[in-house]
Amino acid sequence: MGQKRDHQPYVAAIIPAAGMSTRMRGLDKQFEELQGIPVLARTMLALSQSDWINELVVVARREDVADVLGLAEAWKIPKLRSVVAGGRTRQQSVLRGLEAVSPQAGFVAIHDGARPLVSQQVIARTVLDALNYGAAAAAVPVVDTLKLADEMGRISQTVDRSRLFAVQTPQVFSLESYLKAAREALNQERDYTDDCQMLEAAGLPIKLSEGDPRNLKITTPEDLAVAQAILEQEEWAL
Repeated sequence: MGQKRDHQPYVAAIIPAAGMSTRMRGLDKQFEELQGIPVLARTMLALSQSDWINELVVVARREDVADVLGLAEAWKIPKLRSVVAGGRTRQQSVLRGLEAVSPQAGFVAIHDGARPLVSQQVIARTVLDALNYGAAAAAVPVVDTLKLADEMGRISQTVDRSRLFAVQTPQVFSLESYLKAAREALNQERDYTDDCQMLEAAGLPIKLSEGDPRNLKITTPEDLAVAQAILEQEEWAL
């Protein structure tokens, strides 16, 4: 997807995988298998296979670091630079990942460990848009009808969805822009759950790239079943 540049900037991918899987009803989503391949291994393989990604840094819970390293070895993950222990929040975890990337990194691609079905096209489009605009995030148009409710839970307004998008990952930023936004968040003692939100707060523009509805984030057992069905459908289509 897109043409590589002769002097393409070095892109480091950070994979936050330090979540507590609180909605998985006792399952650890990173290590659950889809068609025989653990979720996190699928995510690492997808990013490693991209010509636009130069290296990977995985951020895991401290108690999972050894298991993630074992997973990477078992599945022979190329481009893996390191696995580091995460912080108390997502923002802290991503910053710990940033500390581990190569010195030559000019851009950082942040992608949820629990989005294993990201396609090569989505990765390429998002990185290319970031190279052109400085920051980009995969996103899909909102298709449901949206309602705004009052404090009693009653509909007060139907929201115009024509300009509304559901943001996915990867989210790709120039390292300079990301660090600037992170410094501002630190100075203001703000902690964001979404990387784009942190850059928005710093007044930095972000291009929305064409995402894919199949690039779902696995947060519940039902999401695992949907991902399994998607993979079976793609396998049948071949």
